[in-house]
Amino acid sequence: MTEEHHGPVRLLPWSGPDGKPCYLVGESGGYVSRVADEIEGVQLGMADDILGHAEDMLGGRQVTSRELRFLARGLADALRDVRRVAESRGARLAGGVRATRTVGVSSSGIS
Repeated sequence: MTEEHHGPVRLLPWSGPDGKPCYLVGESGGYVSRVADEIEGVQLGMADDILGHAEDMLGGRQVTSRELRFLARGLADALRDVRRVAESRGARLAGGVRATRTVGVSSSGIS
């Protein structure tokens, strides 16, 4: 089922069960918006932590290919999260996404 919504739409820092982006429709400041803000903060902190870990790992000691693959996976995950936070915040700085969006509504919520 899809519905058309007019007004601000916020990209949330998580995906739906099918991997598609989730959006918050309506004005910010409510419970879901606050949870999203907290999750974004955690994601940015984790990205900073793994970047520091990468700098330490690559700072001189020999690392195995397995360690490098693990590090690369963590860096890729962090980069994906940070990109999503940047897209969401950039849209909000620009006045939010106000174009009409068709948003899918399922039994588990809006995605």
